[in-house]
Amino acid sequence: MSHFSVLSAVGGGLLIGFSAALFLLLHGRIAGVSGLADQALNLSPRASLFVIGIFAGAWFFQQVNGLVDWEITGSIPMLIAGGLLVGFGTRLGSGCTSGHGVCGLGRFSRRSFAAVICFMAVAFATVFVVHTFLRA
Repeated sequence: MSHFSVLSAVGGGLLIGFSAALFLLLHGRIAGVSGLADQALNLSPRASLFVIGIFAGAWFFQQVNGLVDWEITGSIPMLIAGGLLVGFGTRLGSGCTSGHGVCGLGRFSRRSFAAVICFMAVAFATVFVVHTFLRA
């Protein structure tokens, strides 16, 4: 059963955009989740509050909409490898999808545009390879 609706997608997008703009206005910094998570691990109060807000938002969504059914269908080693590669990529690209994709593109950053093109191309290629060659 799908819980997707245009209203929830638009609402979520508006909330993400609003929070990114508010973070930039209040702190003068881009709201890239990987950078903020790194800062939260180093006990930055602002970053910790932002990361807590991500989890609080998910909890609030669950409270309003009920428990969303989901299951992990991929192999755990592949998920771990993917997570490590994403972490490496965020360091290599000096930012993550939220920093480059949401905030960077919103500021018309050429660097972010190049980063988004690269990580989307790699994502498409990865899905193709996994679904074509690695599926049992």
